[in-house]
Amino acid sequence: EVQVVESGGGSVQTGGSLRLSCTTSGFIFDDTDMAWYRQAPGNECELVSSITSGGVTYYEDSVKGRFTISRDSGENTVYLQMISLKSEDTALYYCAAGEGVQFGGNCGAAGSIYWGKGTLVTISS
Repeated sequence: EVQVVESGGGSVQTGGSLRLSCTTSGFIFDDTDMAWYRQAPGNECELVSSITSGGVTYYEDSVKGRFTISRDSGENTVYLQMISLKSEDTALYYCAAGEGVQFGGNCGAAGSIYWGKGTLVTISS
């Protein structure tokens, strides 16, 4: 019933740009906090950015100034605009929705948070 679907991943060179999209349905989007997480092989699930239902944003230090999160109520969609991409940005990027989503979590974990299945971002030299 609830759907959280990421798209927009791909392979780009260092310094390039990508825009990820997270399209949702099955819940009240305008009342829901949203976030982007990422996980690279051998690494822990990492909160990249979040945006509350009121539009308050958070960015992890390593992406601050390079990534921009936004939300579109008409589309029930959250975006992550990424510029100046680096090799360390390579990861599977997950969209997450729900109360407290900005306070961390394990990518794809069962519980009250809704998770997408991820979209792969690969940065090459």
